[in-house]
Amino acid sequence: MTSEPEISSTTPVGLAVVGLGRGFMLTLPSIVVDPRLKLVAACDPRQEARSAFEEQFNGTSSTKFVDVLNDRAVEAVYVASPHQFHKEHAITALKAGKHVLIDKPIAITLADSRAIIEAAEKYGRHVAVGPCHSFDPQVKASLQLIRTGKYGRLRMLKASYYTDFMYRPRRPEELKTSDGGGVIFSQGAHQIDIARLLAGGLVDKVAAFTGNWDKSRSSEGAYSALMQFKNGVCANLTYSGYAHYDSDENADWIGELGTKKSADDYGLARKNLGNIPEGMDEADLKDGRTFGRAELLPASIENEHFGDLLLSLDHADIRVTPGKLKIYGDDFRETVPVDRGSGSRSGVMDAIWQMVREDRAPMQDARWGHASLEVCHGILEAAKTGTWKDMEEQVSVPDYPSGGN
Repeated sequence: MTSEPEISSTTPVGLAVVGLGRGFMLTLPSIVVDPRLKLVAACDPRQEARSAFEEQFNGTSSTKFVDVLNDRAVEAVYVASPHQFHKEHAITALKAGKHVLIDKPIAITLADSRAIIEAAEKYGRHVAVGPCHSFDPQVKASLQLIRTGKYGRLRMLKASYYTDFMYRPRRPEELKTSDGGGVIFSQGAHQIDIARLLAGGLVDKVAAFTGNWDKSRSSEGAYSALMQFKNGVCANLTYSGYAHYDSDENADWIGELGTKKSADDYGLARKNLGNIPEGMDEADLKDGRTFGRAELLPASIENEHFGDLLLSLDHADIRVTPGKLKIYGDDFRETVPVDRGSGSRSGVMDAIWQMVREDRAPMQDARWGHASLEVCHGILEAAKTGTWKDMEEQVSVPDYPSGGN
């Protein structure tokens, strides 16, 4: 009989991943540079990806998730599978006694995310929802500054990002709203998380407009949303994935992942989509960006980010950039540098370690992910009806400053 592996407070966390796709590729660079984590097992339907995993990480792999969960070296599971499988994979892992990191969004439906919350409570395990940009160091630094009250209360925030999201290679369900496709669930979740973290968490109501302008990419490719918080903060969120203006120009051509981009690559996503080699389809292009086929992404040179972010407080406006906070006060201007972590997603790696070794849940737990998902659905419903949509299942940010208007 195999004995249980010896585990101490410094033993690397045994991490399994279900889904060796593009989402895993985006997080992999941060996993491999973190000595606190060790990839030990993987579940994926593709033999090519499983073989590459076993060779690169000397781990085990299977097409059957239960085989991965029965591996005694596995302490936490990274659910990086497509959105429609999040509920099944998360609950199965929790039931097996594993802590869980779920790639955003937590699920597609609110009923599914409620089921994940219930499972985490029932089986006594933690859930983190991410990677999300609310983990970014500059966002956390902004929250710390808000908490100090140095510049008064946060009154308003404005976030916008223009990308080529809709023209990157997609599987069919990624362009179908009911299956979690389009920009609301995949990209809106980032902006919503950032806004909720900085404004206290408790969204009161949402109004929104959504854009579905390309019949060949038939899901929401853009939105503009207004979020009113219970503490009076107003947040305006705008996103477009229609591959025209690129907001990374404002970040000195540092891309979302913290890597350097070239302005000369303008239009490349549309070009690649329009020049699919004979005998291939778009899903094949997507598969070419997954583990086992694509090369490891380059190391980041700056913090990740999610476009332009501007905060308005009583006595200052703060422009949040990947590496610094630019503060415009009543009678001064100041630039405050933001430290980088050990990897571009080091905050997410911190969350895995804290869940497993310290029995501590992150701010971005299952209830937090559910509340952000409620806002995603609120944006869709508000845009459809042309009315404000009330939010009813929000959670607050601990130690957030309070005070009257």
